[in-house]
Amino acid sequence: MEIPRFALGYQLPDELDCTYDIVGEYREQVSEVYCALAGEASGRSVLGDHDGWSVAEARALQFEELAAIAKERVDITLLLNAACYGAEAVSQKLADSALRQVEELGAACGRLVAVTTTSPFIAQQLKRAGVAIEIRASVNMRLATVKAMSYLAETFDGFYLWRELNRSPERIRVVREWCDANGKKLHMLANSGCLRDCAFQSFHDNLVAHERELRELDNVPQKYPAPCWEFLAQRENWPCLLQNTWVRPEDLHHVAPYFDSIKLATRLHTNPRMVIGAYARGSFRGNLLDLMEPGYGYLLRGYVLDNTLFPDDWFERTANCAHDCHLCGYCRQVFDQVLVAMDDPIPTE
Repeated sequence: MEIPRFALGYQLPDELDCTYDIVGEYREQVSEVYCALAGEASGRSVLGDHDGWSVAEARALQFEELAAIAKERVDITLLLNAACYGAEAVSQKLADSALRQVEELGAACGRLVAVTTTSPFIAQQLKRAGVAIEIRASVNMRLATVKAMSYLAETFDGFYLWRELNRSPERIRVVREWCDANGKKLHMLANSGCLRDCAFQSFHDNLVAHERELRELDNVPQKYPAPCWEFLAQRENWPCLLQNTWVRPEDLHHVAPYFDSIKLATRLHTNPRMVIGAYARGSFRGNLLDLMEPGYGYLLRGYVLDNTLFPDDWFERTANCAHDCHLCGYCRQVFDQVLVAMDDPIPTE
């Protein structure tokens, strides 16, 4: 079986680990490292902002480490994927910033191969500037059909598929065939912990895009880091965790051949080495939520989801699901099967 090409999210090094070392250990599996530049808004919290580094320090260290990673013949992808750029959304300032970031990172690492963006405007401006790298549509654009991708065909070279299709091989196949026929690449995000069909996503993504500005305001205190946490804090809603879009390491082989690369959400994960290790092996003996970003494990208050207890036909059953969750009790049944109290023995790594 062909080894999947994994894309790993960049993190600044700490006293325990660094992205360069993780890539070195899993060099056969990691083909790409993706990142936003320190100090720039993206789909996650700003790197080098409010995390113990100055932006200048963070960016210098980031460039140094990415250059070392690129020397190992690992590709680098730049994220320009904030959900909102405010009043600058179609400005010359934003166009200039996007091009400048591409030039700076390309010069620093020498192996910049792609930009992933949520902004058709940014994609268009980079194309007009003649940037000779792949321009990808972000997973947060929620592209699910040939029709949607055809609208963007002149601007984007590749697409991250709507994550809600991750367990739908037949629908993936249709999109893959169109991509092949039209010279486009197809990518997936395998381990998002976010709620399926999340009603909070647009609101939350915009909050993240304006995180720096929000910290300067007198905000109403929030109990949880995102609105979805309040929903999942209620025990009766816990089975929804199984209805989300992630694909277990054991099941990835069902869909991996359809994709040019498989992105692992690891930019904010507390243990990215564990995540790439599990997906590289194709197995994981532990709490399934520990592989996700976000993982929501905190909300289960003394319980874990034992990944070894899933039924053998889990993927086949969910791949043929109509997603009428209010009419079906299958995930609730499996949830009861895999839920284990922390005082029960559970294999861990």
